[in-house]
Amino acid sequence: MTLLHHRLDGPADGRPLILGPSLGTSFAVWEPQLAASVRHHRVLRYDLPGHGGSPTSVLADPAPGRTTVEELAGQVLALADHHGWPSFRYAGISLGGAIGTYLAVHRPERVDSLALVCSSARFGEPEGWRERAALVRGEGTRALLDQTPGRWFADPATTAASGTGSRLLADLAAVDSAGYAACCDALSTLDLRAELHRVTAPTLVVAGLQDPATPPPHAHELAEGIPGASLVELSGAAHLAGVERSDAVTAALLAHWGRADGGTHGGIHGGIHGGTDEGEIRV
Repeated sequence: MTLLHHRLDGPADGRPLILGPSLGTSFAVWEPQLAASVRHHRVLRYDLPGHGGSPTSVLADPAPGRTTVEELAGQVLALADHHGWPSFRYAGISLGGAIGTYLAVHRPERVDSLALVCSSARFGEPEGWRERAALVRGEGTRALLDQTPGRWFADPATTAASGTGSRLLADLAAVDSAGYAACCDALSTLDLRAELHRVTAPTLVVAGLQDPATPPPHAHELAEGIPGASLVELSGAAHLAGVERSDAVTAALLAHWGRADGGTHGGIHGGIHGGTDEGEIRV
Protein backbone atom coordinates (compact mmCIF):
# COMPACT_ATOMS: atom_id res chain seq x y z
CA MET A 1 0.00 0.00 0.00
CA THR A 2 1.33 3.43 -0.96
CA LEU A 3 1.40 5.72 2.06
CA LEU A 4 0.35 9.34 2.17
CA HIS A 5 3.28 11.74 2.03
CA HIS A 6 4.11 12.80 5.57
CA ARG A 7 6.77 14.21 7.82
CA LEU A 8 7.83 13.39 11.36
CA ASP A 9 9.16 16.01 13.79
CA GLY A 10 9.97 16.03 17.47
CA PRO A 11 11.67 13.57 19.83
CA ALA A 12 11.54 9.91 18.88
CA ASP A 13 10.14 9.08 22.33
CA GLY A 14 7.54 11.87 22.25
CA ARG A 15 3.85 11.12 22.54
CA PRO A 16 2.40 10.32 19.07
CA LEU A 17 0.42 13.21 17.57
CA ILE A 18 -1.10 13.29 14.08
CA LEU A 19 -2.00 16.64 12.49
CA GLY A 20 -4.48 16.59 9.61
CA PRO A 21 -4.68 19.41 7.01
CA SER A 22 -7.64 21.09 5.38
CA LEU A 23 -8.81 20.66 1.81
CA GLY A 24 -6.53 22.49 -0.63
CA THR A 25 -3.59 22.89 1.75
CA SER A 26 -0.44 20.94 2.47
CA PHE A 27 0.87 19.94 5.89
CA ALA A 28 2.49 23.41 5.96
CA VAL A 29 -0.84 24.71 7.29
CA TRP A 30 0.30 23.39 10.71
CA GLU A 31 3.63 25.22 10.63
CA PRO A 32 2.50 27.93 13.11
CA GLN A 33 1.76 25.26 15.76
CA LEU A 34 4.73 22.98 15.08
CA ALA A 35 7.37 24.44 17.41
CA ALA A 36 5.06 24.22 20.43
CA SER A 37 3.73 20.77 19.47
CA VAL A 38 7.13 19.08 19.20
CA ARG A 39 8.08 19.97 22.77
CA HIS A 40 6.02 17.04 24.04
CA HIS A 41 5.12 15.04 20.94
CA ARG A 42 6.41 13.01 18.03
CA VAL A 43 4.43 14.92 15.40
CA LEU A 44 3.25 13.37 12.13
CA ARG A 45 1.90 15.77 9.53
CA TYR A 46 0.43 14.34 6.32
CA ASP A 47 -0.75 15.55 2.92
CA LEU A 48 -4.16 14.59 1.54
CA PRO A 49 -4.28 12.68 -1.78
CA GLY A 50 -3.16 14.89 -4.65
CA HIS A 51 -2.01 17.56 -2.19
CA GLY A 52 1.58 18.48 -1.34
CA GLY A 53 3.72 15.40 -1.80
CA SER A 54 0.89 12.82 -1.80
CA PRO A 55 0.01 11.41 -5.22
CA THR A 56 -3.61 11.00 -6.18
CA SER A 57 -2.74 7.37 -6.90
CA VAL A 58 -2.91 6.57 -3.17
CA LEU A 59 -6.70 6.46 -3.71
CA ALA A 60 -8.30 3.16 -4.64
CA ASP A 61 -10.35 4.91 -7.34
CA PRO A 62 -10.36 8.72 -7.79
CA ALA A 63 -13.25 8.58 -10.28
CA PRO A 64 -16.20 10.87 -9.46
CA GLY A 65 -18.20 9.80 -6.42
CA ARG A 66 -15.87 7.01 -5.28
CA THR A 67 -13.75 8.56 -2.50
CA THR A 68 -15.06 8.62 1.08
CA VAL A 69 -13.84 9.92 4.42
CA GLU A 70 -13.73 6.30 5.51
CA GLU A 71 -11.03 5.64 2.90
CA LEU A 72 -9.06 8.73 3.94
CA ALA A 73 -9.26 7.66 7.58
CA GLY A 74 -7.95 4.24 6.63
CA GLN A 75 -4.94 5.89 5.02
CA VAL A 76 -4.22 7.77 8.25
CA LEU A 77 -4.43 4.54 10.22
CA ALA A 78 -1.97 3.01 7.75
CA LEU A 79 0.48 5.79 8.62
CA ALA A 80 0.05 5.12 12.34
CA ASP A 81 0.52 1.39 11.80
CA HIS A 82 3.61 2.01 9.68
CA HIS A 83 5.20 3.89 12.57
CA GLY A 84 4.08 1.40 15.20
CA TRP A 85 1.55 3.67 16.92
CA PRO A 86 -1.33 1.68 18.46
CA SER A 87 -2.92 4.97 19.54
CA PHE A 88 -2.26 8.66 19.09
CA ARG A 89 -3.48 12.15 19.71
CA TYR A 90 -5.13 13.76 16.71
CA ALA A 91 -5.81 17.34 15.66
CA GLY A 92 -7.28 18.26 12.32
CA ILE A 93 -8.45 21.29 10.34
CA SER A 94 -11.68 21.11 8.33
CA LEU A 95 -11.51 17.86 6.28
CA GLY A 96 -8.52 16.83 8.41
CA GLY A 97 -10.74 17.26 11.46
CA ALA A 98 -13.54 15.23 9.90
CA ILE A 99 -11.07 12.39 9.36
CA GLY A 100 -10.22 12.57 13.06
CA THR A 101 -13.89 12.58 14.05
CA TYR A 102 -14.50 9.53 11.86
CA LEU A 103 -11.63 7.70 13.55
CA ALA A 104 -12.82 8.71 17.01
CA VAL A 105 -16.30 7.35 16.20
CA HIS A 106 -15.30 4.14 14.43
CA ARG A 107 -11.90 3.33 15.94
CA PRO A 108 -12.07 4.92 19.40
CA GLU A 109 -9.29 2.72 20.77
CA ARG A 110 -6.85 4.45 18.40
CA VAL A 111 -7.62 8.08 19.31
CA ASP A 112 -6.35 9.25 22.73
CA SER A 113 -7.55 12.83 22.32
CA LEU A 114 -9.16 14.86 19.56
CA ALA A 115 -8.97 18.52 18.49
CA LEU A 116 -11.20 19.84 15.70
CA VAL A 117 -10.28 23.21 14.19
CA CYS A 118 -12.85 24.86 11.90
CA SER A 119 -14.41 21.51 11.14
CA SER A 120 -17.88 19.99 10.92
CA ALA A 121 -19.86 16.79 11.21
CA ARG A 122 -21.53 17.63 7.87
CA PHE A 123 -20.10 20.18 5.44
CA GLY A 124 -23.26 21.42 3.77
CA GLU A 125 -25.35 20.03 0.94
CA PRO A 126 -23.82 17.30 -1.26
CA GLU A 127 -24.64 19.10 -4.50
CA GLY A 128 -22.33 22.02 -3.68
CA TRP A 129 -19.38 19.67 -3.27
CA ARG A 130 -20.24 17.81 -6.47
CA GLU A 131 -20.33 21.11 -8.35
CA ARG A 132 -16.95 22.15 -6.96
CA ALA A 133 -15.50 18.75 -7.82
CA ALA A 134 -16.76 19.08 -11.39
CA LEU A 135 -15.33 22.62 -11.67
CA VAL A 136 -11.90 21.51 -10.51
CA ARG A 137 -11.89 18.40 -12.69
CA GLY A 138 -12.59 20.67 -15.66
CA GLU A 139 -10.51 23.74 -14.87
CA GLY A 140 -8.06 22.80 -12.12
CA THR A 141 -7.66 24.36 -8.68
CA ARG A 142 -6.55 27.68 -10.18
CA ALA A 143 -10.25 28.28 -10.80
CA LEU A 144 -10.62 28.61 -7.01
CA LEU A 145 -7.81 31.09 -6.34
CA ASP A 146 -9.89 34.27 -6.57
CA GLN A 147 -12.52 33.18 -4.05
CA THR A 148 -10.35 31.20 -1.64
CA PRO A 149 -8.64 34.07 0.30
CA GLY A 150 -12.05 35.35 1.38
CA ARG A 151 -12.98 31.90 2.64
CA TRP A 152 -9.69 31.10 4.35
CA PHE A 153 -8.89 34.47 5.93
CA ALA A 154 -10.92 37.08 7.84
CA ASP A 155 -8.46 39.70 6.53
CA PRO A 156 -7.75 38.25 3.09
CA ALA A 157 -5.73 41.15 1.70
CA THR A 158 -3.25 41.10 4.57
CA THR A 159 -3.03 37.39 5.34
CA ALA A 160 -2.94 36.20 1.73
CA ALA A 161 0.08 38.45 1.17
CA SER A 162 1.93 37.11 4.22
CA GLY A 163 4.59 34.44 3.90
CA THR A 164 2.38 31.64 5.23
CA GLY A 165 -0.70 32.83 3.37
CA SER A 166 1.03 33.10 0.02
CA ARG A 167 2.63 29.69 0.48
CA LEU A 168 -0.73 28.08 1.22
CA LEU A 169 -2.32 29.66 -1.86
CA ALA A 170 0.61 28.42 -3.94
CA ASP A 171 0.00 24.95 -2.49
CA LEU A 172 -3.66 25.19 -3.56
CA ALA A 173 -2.68 26.13 -7.10
CA ALA A 174 -0.40 23.09 -7.25
CA VAL A 175 -2.97 20.53 -6.01
CA ASP A 176 -3.77 17.81 -8.52
CA SER A 177 -7.28 18.38 -9.81
CA ALA A 178 -8.33 14.72 -9.50
CA GLY A 179 -7.09 14.53 -5.90
CA TYR A 180 -8.84 17.74 -4.88
CA ALA A 181 -12.08 16.68 -6.56
CA ALA A 182 -11.93 13.26 -4.88
CA CYS A 183 -11.66 14.97 -1.49
CA CYS A 184 -14.73 17.05 -2.42
CA ASP A 185 -16.52 13.78 -3.15
CA ALA A 186 -15.56 12.54 0.32
CA LEU A 187 -17.01 15.66 1.92
CA SER A 188 -20.21 15.41 -0.09
CA THR A 189 -21.23 12.14 1.56
CA LEU A 190 -19.98 12.82 5.10
CA ASP A 191 -22.58 13.03 7.84
CA LEU A 192 -21.44 12.13 11.35
CA ARG A 193 -24.08 14.08 13.26
CA ALA A 194 -25.96 11.05 14.54
CA GLU A 195 -22.73 9.37 15.67
CA LEU A 196 -21.04 12.17 17.60
CA HIS A 197 -22.20 10.70 20.90
CA ARG A 198 -19.92 7.72 20.24
CA VAL A 199 -16.76 9.82 20.59
CA THR A 200 -15.05 8.95 23.87
CA ALA A 201 -11.77 10.84 23.39
CA PRO A 202 -11.37 14.15 25.25
CA THR A 203 -12.27 16.68 22.57
CA LEU A 204 -11.53 20.34 21.86
CA VAL A 205 -13.49 22.24 19.20
CA VAL A 206 -12.09 25.53 17.83
CA ALA A 207 -14.14 27.88 15.65
CA GLY A 208 -13.34 31.05 13.73
CA LEU A 209 -16.13 33.55 14.27
CA GLN A 210 -15.70 34.88 10.70
CA ASP A 211 -15.49 31.43 9.09
CA PRO A 212 -17.83 31.24 6.06
CA ALA A 213 -16.93 27.63 5.24
CA THR A 214 -17.73 26.06 8.63
CA PRO A 215 -19.53 28.85 10.53
CA PRO A 216 -19.77 28.76 14.34
CA PRO A 217 -23.03 26.74 14.34
CA HIS A 218 -21.03 23.83 12.89
CA ALA A 219 -18.64 24.02 15.86
CA HIS A 220 -21.57 24.27 18.29
CA GLU A 221 -23.06 21.11 16.80
CA LEU A 222 -19.77 19.27 17.30
CA ALA A 223 -19.31 20.52 20.85
CA GLU A 224 -22.88 19.76 21.84
CA GLY A 225 -22.86 16.33 20.22
CA ILE A 226 -19.54 15.06 21.58
CA PRO A 227 -19.77 14.21 25.29
CA GLY A 228 -17.71 16.57 27.44
CA ALA A 229 -16.28 18.52 24.50
CA SER A 230 -14.84 22.00 25.01
CA LEU A 231 -15.38 24.91 22.64
CA VAL A 232 -13.19 27.92 21.87
CA GLU A 233 -14.41 30.62 19.48
CA LEU A 234 -11.89 33.05 18.01
CA SER A 235 -12.59 36.52 16.69
CA GLY A 236 -10.54 37.76 13.75
CA ALA A 237 -10.37 34.29 12.24
CA ALA A 238 -12.00 32.63 9.25
CA HIS A 239 -11.48 29.06 8.04
CA LEU A 240 -7.73 28.84 8.64
CA ALA A 241 -7.86 30.06 12.22
CA GLY A 242 -4.53 28.45 13.03
CA VAL A 243 -2.85 30.81 10.57
CA GLU A 244 -4.64 34.06 11.45
CA ARG A 245 -4.88 33.48 15.22
CA SER A 246 -1.91 31.14 15.52
CA ASP A 247 -1.04 32.01 19.13
CA ALA A 248 -4.62 31.52 20.33
CA VAL A 249 -5.02 28.18 18.54
CA THR A 250 -1.66 27.00 19.86
CA ALA A 251 -2.61 28.01 23.40
CA ALA A 252 -5.94 26.18 23.16
CA LEU A 253 -4.24 23.02 21.91
CA LEU A 254 -1.57 23.11 24.60
CA ALA A 255 -4.19 23.57 27.30
CA HIS A 256 -6.19 20.67 25.88
CA TRP A 257 -3.19 18.34 25.81
CA GLY A 258 -2.05 19.56 29.21
CA ARG A 259 -5.35 18.61 30.79
CA ALA A 260 -5.05 15.16 29.23
CA ASP A 261 -1.63 14.83 30.88
CA GLY A 262 -3.06 15.88 34.24
CA GLY A 263 -1.22 19.19 34.16
CA THR A 264 -0.64 22.06 31.79
CA HIS A 265 1.71 22.89 28.98
CA GLY A 266 0.68 26.52 29.16
CA GLY A 267 -2.18 27.98 27.18
CA ILE A 268 -5.37 29.70 28.29
CA HIS A 269 -5.25 30.51 31.98
CA GLY A 270 -7.56 28.29 33.96
CA GLY A 271 -8.07 25.93 31.05
CA ILE A 272 -11.31 25.34 29.20
CA HIS A 273 -14.14 23.74 31.09
CA GLY A 274 -15.73 20.56 29.78
CA GLY A 275 -19.16 20.73 28.18
CA THR A 276 -20.70 23.63 26.34
CA ASP A 277 -22.84 25.12 29.11
CA GLU A 278 -19.85 26.67 30.85
CA GLY A 279 -17.12 25.74 28.39
CA GLU A 280 -17.62 28.25 25.58
CA ILE A 281 -14.75 30.71 25.56
CA ARG A 282 -14.47 33.56 23.07
CA VAL A 283 -11.05 35.05 22.49
